[in-house]
Amino acid sequence: MNNNPDAMQLTDERWQAITHNDQSYDTIFIYAVTSTGICCRPSCKSRDPKKENVRIFNDVDEAISAGFRPCKRCKPGGIRLPDEEWTAQIQEYIQTHYHEPLSLVILADMCHGSPYHLQRTFKRVSGVTPAEYIQQVRISHAMRELSTESKSIAEVGFSVGLPNTPYFITLFKNRTGQTPKQYQMEVQANEEKH
Repeated sequence: MNNNPDAMQLTDERWQAITHNDQSYDTIFIYAVTSTGICCRPSCKSRDPKKENVRIFNDVDEAISAGFRPCKRCKPGGIRLPDEEWTAQIQEYIQTHYHEPLSLVILADMCHGSPYHLQRTFKRVSGVTPAEYIQQVRISHAMRELSTESKSIAEVGFSVGLPNTPYFITLFKNRTGQTPKQYQMEVQANEEKH
């Protein structure tokens, strides 16, 4: 363990090493990103994190002990995150950010992998593609909103990340067998019976 008093501080020098992917710092520290739960080498080619989300560790073991997972892209300490854990991490990210624009490229960037590898691994582990999983999560949230809130169909679609109302209606019907309005009316009718 490094006894240096600023060992865990994000100094300007360390921030520069991260933003410039400086390989010479890979043996000096590991950084972790609180918003993604991932730890990386300073040389990692993933997108630069927000400075306020960065934590510094002496090594990968410290970062893992603090609850961070090793990056699939740069493999800090030579540790490779198991595919099942990586898929769970991607699912967690989708569940938290379903209302935002999401694509394979965005997911791969946020979860530190390549789009091709993410697509293959996610489907093999979960049985569905990332796009199908995103749709499942969005429709699930839409069903919840349609049954508990008095928003318009367009407002519900927008709030679950599907701002194109005709697309939202079509996707909802394909997934549930009903239009959002039919679903909403059925829920209301059932509530009136009880």
